[in-house]
Amino acid sequence: MIEPDWSHYRAFLAVLRDGTLSGAARELGLTQPTLGRQIAELERQLGTALFVRSQRGLVPTDAARDIAPHAETMAAAAGSMMRAASGGASDAAGVVRITASEIIGAELLPSLLAEFRRTNPGVTIELVLSNRVEDLLRGEADIAVRMVRPTQQALVARPIGEVRLGLYAHRAYLKHSPRPKSVTALASDHALIGFDQGTPFLRELLTRLPITRNHFALRTDSDLAHLAAVRAGFGIGFVQHGIARRDPNLVPILPDEISLSMDMWLVLHEDLRASRRLRLMMDHLGKGLGEYAAATKD
Repeated sequence: MIEPDWSHYRAFLAVLRDGTLSGAARELGLTQPTLGRQIAELERQLGTALFVRSQRGLVPTDAARDIAPHAETMAAAAGSMMRAASGGASDAAGVVRITASEIIGAELLPSLLAEFRRTNPGVTIELVLSNRVEDLLRGEADIAVRMVRPTQQALVARPIGEVRLGLYAHRAYLKHSPRPKSVTALASDHALIGFDQGTPFLRELLTRLPITRNHFALRTDSDLAHLAAVRAGFGIGFVQHGIARRDPNLVPILPDEISLSMDMWLVLHEDLRASRRLRLMMDHLGKGLGEYAAATKD
């Protein structure tokens, strides 16, 4: 079998994401006939059909789903290689790709990255907001801010600190729903904001409280939607203390009875420690996030 060209796999992933040749062609800056030929050539070289036409567009076959993870690994490796080549090991220039949860990425990192950029204008930053744990081993990102300690030995993990959080409600909500005086009243008389499917960490929270998923008046697995709902006065939900204290309209609910914490880590692949721009970014984020974590304990 002739090994397919990488550009064919890139075309395959674009079609897989978009579901149409026209949309995938626009994404890659190619003409639709050129993209169609690349898909056809990849199918010929692999000896199998990858897409079938339907009213919804191009639907991936079982073979396409089977090779998709491998193609994504190739794409991640290619992206990692391009970032590594974007600046020398001794240069404070090039690309740094950072992944973080929605809340950390949207609420904390923008100001820290703006400050970093002012002193390191040669560094281009790629920020991936995702609650999915990006795989640094596959090169999907250079630096990760994680709320769980990584277990892979090839990763260098720097502890940042403990981030505390509690229940909060907006003053607008409390105008028509008096502040609960007990956990029992919280569960029975108030609109609670919680998760839909959730993560193991979130599901573990329910074991500490007399609350089940059925108590949630709003269920979402988006941390940003959760925070926005609290700020909008929908009901009561968990907010990091450091974020809640920025808004005088957010009122703590049962702070003496309910207080939780998460560990924060900065993670880097051990092979990337020689890069100066990554070391600078790690040090900068470590300082800024460390100060934030310390402030949540007050």
